[in-house]
Amino acid sequence: MRSIALIPARLNATRFPEKLLMPIKGKSVISRTYESAVNTELFDEVYVVSDSDRIIEEIDKIGGKTYKSQKEYESGTDRIAELAANMDADVFVNIQGDEPFVQKSPLQKLLQVFEGDYGKSTQVASLVQRLKDPELIADPNFVKVVLDMRMNAMYFSRSPIPYWRNKNFPISYYEHIGVYAFRKKALMDFVEWPMTPLEIAEKIECLRFLENGVPIRMVLTQYMGVEIDMPEDIARAEAYLEQMALQ
Repeated sequence: MRSIALIPARLNATRFPEKLLMPIKGKSVISRTYESAVNTELFDEVYVVSDSDRIIEEIDKIGGKTYKSQKEYESGTDRIAELAANMDADVFVNIQGDEPFVQKSPLQKLLQVFEGDYGKSTQVASLVQRLKDPELIADPNFVKVVLDMRMNAMYFSRSPIPYWRNKNFPISYYEHIGVYAFRKKALMDFVEWPMTPLEIAEKIECLRFLENGVPIRMVLTQYMGVEIDMPEDIARAEAYLEQMALQ
């Protein structure tokens, strides 16, 4: 199965501008993301897709593959679709540029849901992990997802979902990790559809698939590292690297 990883990279993030160029122990966030994806050895090709010359230059310095997008896009999925339209692969994987510690095992499990007879029906898949910290469950920067009995996403929200009314019944909260995998047709359909009402309201791009009736298969994984959303996440990322060095 031919798979290609595409890393959308926007320079001016709303909450933390230029975060992808911020150093984590001497190496930028986007460089660490690219190298982590390559080092999994799961992909036939890995590209960073950006409209920023500075990000392109950053990846060029480490000998990485880049593509400069020709337009400005609202979402990373829209951005990578411009390149994917002219590429052949069984599965395209969207790895967010602010995920500097992506690991092989979760990505391998993500690709496996497209394999075999069972996987033929899978059009879109993504990753989740259990979320236990009450502060993070309440934090709108952590996107939550509720799942059906077959591990398909029912809804994504920045609000704590489900609402835990019956305290006598234990429930699990799941955080959506911003890594997606698509069949090419699903990716091309996504960019043809207009933004949907819930997507606009929540600012969560994958809701566009659900609102158009396309199921998203979710894959449960362990924590993949530290996602860089806010300035304080740089210190968390450096602490994470120190912890990994001790193991």
